[in-house]
Amino acid sequence: MELLTGEPLALDLVNTRANTPSGAEYDALATSGTFQSWLAKQSGRLAAPGRPLTRADLAALRELRGHVESALDAVRQAVPAPAEAIAALNEALKAAPSYSYLEARGAVLAGGTRRDGSDLDRLRTQLAEAALALLTDPGVGKVRQCEAPQCRMLFLPAHPRRRWCSPELCGNRIRVARYYQRHKPTA
Repeated sequence: MELLTGEPLALDLVNTRANTPSGAEYDALATSGTFQSWLAKQSGRLAAPGRPLTRADLAALRELRGHVESALDAVRQAVPAPAEAIAALNEALKAAPSYSYLEARGAVLAGGTRRDGSDLDRLRTQLAEAALALLTDPGVGKVRQCEAPQCRMLFLPAHPRRRWCSPELCGNRIRVARYYQRHKPTA
């Protein structure tokens, strides 16, 4: 299953659960293997854990995804976000806070940012920070759901006329279906 990636990281997280063209549900957070495939597509935006994630770890990420999704739905509908979603996101934000550090590299001083905490805590915090950035962005109201039947993907359109998560996937399927509808023989 080809997932939509390249949207803001919080949307990519929500989009890890998708419907296949046949309508079956696909979840990139279901197994360590599918999660690793999704994580590889996020290289450069998300630090990979140093160890394979357990079932419990994946369950924690699915729970976080659910909270991000419910907060995003509320913001898109201009209603208050569920208190449990806010609390869960705040808890994830606190799990592995970042801190600045200074180190000597010979005669040169260098600095950077590090995080304490387990691999899962660091990952959850990064994803929660991405959700915080999206949920507090003034443009969050522009987030749309794909108009293709059975597609649940969300995207932030760069162009106001964009209707599908992907012109190559859903857009092409819709255009082909319309063509066949117009050209089907009448009985």
